[in-house]
Amino acid sequence: MKKLTSLEQFDVLKKQERAIFLFSADWCPDCKVIEPFLPELETKFAEYEFIYVDRDEFIDLCSQLDIFGIPSFIAYSEGRELGRFVSKNRKTKEEIEEFINSL
Repeated sequence: MKKLTSLEQFDVLKKQERAIFLFSADWCPDCKVIEPFLPELETKFAEYEFIYVDRDEFIDLCSQLDIFGIPSFIAYSEGRELGRFVSKNRKTKEEIEEFINSL
């Protein structure tokens, strides 16, 4: 999974055909729960580029996007938001797959 390194990179990546941003943090226990199956999701949904966004490094971006709970996901296509799965609740593999399938 690619890791976001700058706001400029965010602007470029969200303009791709299909991108899903995962907002997370190293210290987040609910984020750790989904880590083991993320590679499987990336393979299953290969038409999307997955980008990891460290919430602590990009706190202002998270605030702009109304991301107040992690892990959270926002999908973009050509600069337009396709959907979001944003909440403070723990997410299951099935819930994440359901979200991606709904895009």
